[in-house]
Amino acid sequence: MAASSKKVFEVFVSKIPWTVAGKEMKEYFGQFGTVKRCLLPFDKETGFHRGFCWVGFSTEEGLCNALEKDPHILEGSKLQVQRNRRPFTGQKSSRDVDMD
Repeated sequence: MAASSKKVFEVFVSKIPWTVAGKEMKEYFGQFGTVKRCLLPFDKETGFHRGFCWVGFSTEEGLCNALEKDPHILEGSKLQVQRNRRPFTGQKSSRDVDMD
């Protein structure tokens, strides 16, 4: 039961330009706090990412810092950033960036 009360320090990011990679997402969000993981799912058919990702921070402070900034602009595109209230439990692919 303790797992359900565990706080999640993740944001869900959408409208990511196709030219941005997981490493760049980690670097961008690293300015707000330590990024624990960045999960950027890819489409197996096209080979491109799907335009959204989850960014997990080590602390609530990093999460709050990221949520306070508006707008988030990366490569000329405005990212949509919102708090993720549940941990992402999907399967990892070899292109996901995990920061443990």
